Amino acid sequence: MSTGNPEASAAVGAYRALVPAGLRRRIAHRIPLRLRMVAKAVLRRLHVFSLASRLLRGARARRRWPHLFREGERLAALAGHGDRIALVRPTVSPLGLREANLELVVTALEEAGVDYFALRGESDFRSCLAVAESDRDRVSRALGRCAALSPVYLRACRGENVQGRTALAGSRRGGHLARHAAVLRIGMVWSDPGGSLVLGLEHSCDIEFWQPRDGRLVAPRPNRVMEDIAPGEARVTAPISRLTGFAALHTRRTRSVRTVEACAAPLPEDVRFPVDVVYTWVDGNDPDWQRRRGAFGGGYHAEAANAARYISRDELRYSLRALEQNAPWVRHVYLVTDRQRPAWLNDGHPRLTVVDHSEIFADPSSLPTFNSHAIESRLHHIEGLSEHFLYLNDDMFLGRPVTPQDFFLSNGMTRTFFSPSQVPRWGPSHVDRPVDAAGKNNRRLLQENFGSVIVQKLRHAPYALRRSVLQEIEERFPEAHRQTAHSRFRSPTDISIPSSLYHYYAYFTGRAVPSNIRFAYLDLARPEVQRRLGILLARRDRQAFCINDTLSDGQDVARQTAMLGRFLKAYYPVPSPFERKEAEVR
Repeated sequence: MSTGNPEASAAVGAYRALVPAGLRRRIAHRIPLRLRMVAKAVLRRLHVFSLASRLLRGARARRRWPHLFREGERLAALAGHGDRIALVRPTVSPLGLREANLELVVTALEEAGVDYFALRGESDFRSCLAVAESDRDRVSRALGRCAALSPVYLRACRGENVQGRTALAGSRRGGHLARHAAVLRIGMVWSDPGGSLVLGLEHSCDIEFWQPRDGRLVAPRPNRVMEDIAPGEARVTAPISRLTGFAALHTRRTRSVRTVEACAAPLPEDVRFPVDVVYTWVDGNDPDWQRRRGAFGGGYHAEAANAARYISRDELRYSLRALEQNAPWVRHVYLVTDRQRPAWLNDGHPRLTVVDHSEIFADPSSLPTFNSHAIESRLHHIEGLSEHFLYLNDDMFLGRPVTPQDFFLSNGMTRTFFSPSQVPRWGPSHVDRPVDAAGKNNRRLLQENFGSVIVQKLRHAPYALRRSVLQEIEERFPEAHRQTAHSRFRSPTDISIPSSLYHYYAYFTGRAVPSNIRFAYLDLARPEVQRRLGILLARRDRQAFCINDTLSDGQDVARQTAMLGRFLKAYYPVPSPFERKEAEVR
C-alpha cells in the first residue's frame, strides 16, 4: 500500500529507498528535529516538478485506453510511484484487487488455451498459478493482449522477492520479462478517488513457469504444498477460500479456481473455524448518557473520571473500515453499547448486531455501568458469539491486511501479544492508575493459582479470545469477577480480563501462545503525535495500531479531533458496508 501523504513524496521515498535504515537512524539522531522538518518541507515542494510528468502520462493513458474513459472508468497517473497508472475504484480493497488480478490472468490464460492450476503460495495476499515452461510463448502473447484492455504491470521474482523494475505489459521490457522470468508477478494498480490509498503488486497474481525434469514438472520456487507434479494430474475446482486464509470463508461466496487436489485439501495450519469481532463503544457527547453518568458521580482516579475516556471522535467508523479492508474473513461484528448507536451505523446489515448492556448483564442492579472492566467481564455472554473472537476498542485499528493465523493457531490456541511495559512491582496503592491496579489484582490471582509472578502488560492491539476460557475464568474467580462486574466505575478492586488476565490464564492452562505483531501505540496528548501519524500514514507498515487518549486537556480536544479526523480519512477512505449512505444519515 501507499499513500498521497506528503510524508511519502517521491523525494522522501527515494531517500528511504536509497539510504539504509540504520544510517537513517544515525542521521536522525544527529540532526535536530526542526532541521529535519525543514528538509522534509523542501522535499515536499520538489513534488510539484512531477506535475508536468503526471499530466503527460495521463494524456498518454487517455489515448492508449480510451474505452476506459467512455465506460465511466477513470485512470490516475500516480505521483511518487514511477510511471504507474492506477485504475480508480470507489471500493478499492486488498481482497478485491487480489481477486480482480486472479480473474484477469485466468481469463487471459483460458482464452489462450493455456493449461494452469492454482497453487497455495507463500503469501495469502497474492494468488499464484502454475503453468508449464512449454507454454511460455502463449502466456507472453496473452499478457500482451491484456495490455490493450487496461494498465497491467509485470515484475520478475526470485523466490518471493521481486527483482528489477516494474514494466507495463505490452512494453518492450514487459515482453522481455514474460519471455525470461522464472516467476512473473502480474497485476493492476488500484487507487481510491482521493488518491490516498494505492494498492499494487502486493496483491498480484503470480505465474510460475514449471520446468520439465525426469517426466515431471518441477516448481521454480518453494510453495506450501508440493515440489513437483505429474503433467497429467487431474484438475479440480475449489473456492479461493480453500487456498488462502485472507478470503472470506464463512461470510461471502468467493469465485472458484482450477487447481489440483493437493492444493485444495485443508492443511494443518489452516484456521477453519469462524472468527467474530466484538467492539465496546460509548458516545460521551450524548446528553442522555451524560445525565445517567452524572447521577452516579465519578471514578476514584483522575484517569478513570476523565472525560477524554468517553469522547467519540468517530474512531469506530474508521476501525470498522479497517476491519472490512484488512480482515474480510471476519464472520460477524457485535457492537456492545449502552442504549446508543452512531447515527451513521447501518445497524440492519446482516453481519452486524448491536448488543445492549442489558442483554449481557445478568443482574440489572449492575446497570448503568461506566466501567470498561465491568463491561468486558460480560462479553462471553453475547448470544450467538463464536467460540473464537477478537475484541477491539474503537481506538484500535488494523493497519494492513491480516489473516486469522495472525491471531489464532489452527488447534484453537489464541495468540498473545505481550508489551514491553510492565506492571508496577510495588503492592497495591491508593494512587495506582486503574490499569495498574487491575494488573496488580490479576497478578495476585495468577500467583495464588499458578505460582508465577506476571511482569508484562499486553499490547493494546486486537485481543484474541475464546468464550469457553472466559466462562472458565468467571467460574474459577467468582468473587473477583462478580465484584468487577458490579463496579459502576473503575475500581481499585477490578480485574482486567480480556486485556490481561485471560491471556496469562490461557497460557498457564495451555490454550495461548506468546506471539508478535507489528504494532504502534500513539497517545494524542503527546507533542510528537502529529509527526508519528504522518509516518504511520506514509509507511502503512503496522498490522495494528492504537490511537489512545487518557488525560487530554479539554482545550486540546478540538485540535486533536481535527488532526485525528484528517489522518483517519486519509488512511481509510473507503466506506464499509456497516455505514449508512450519507443521504440516509442526513
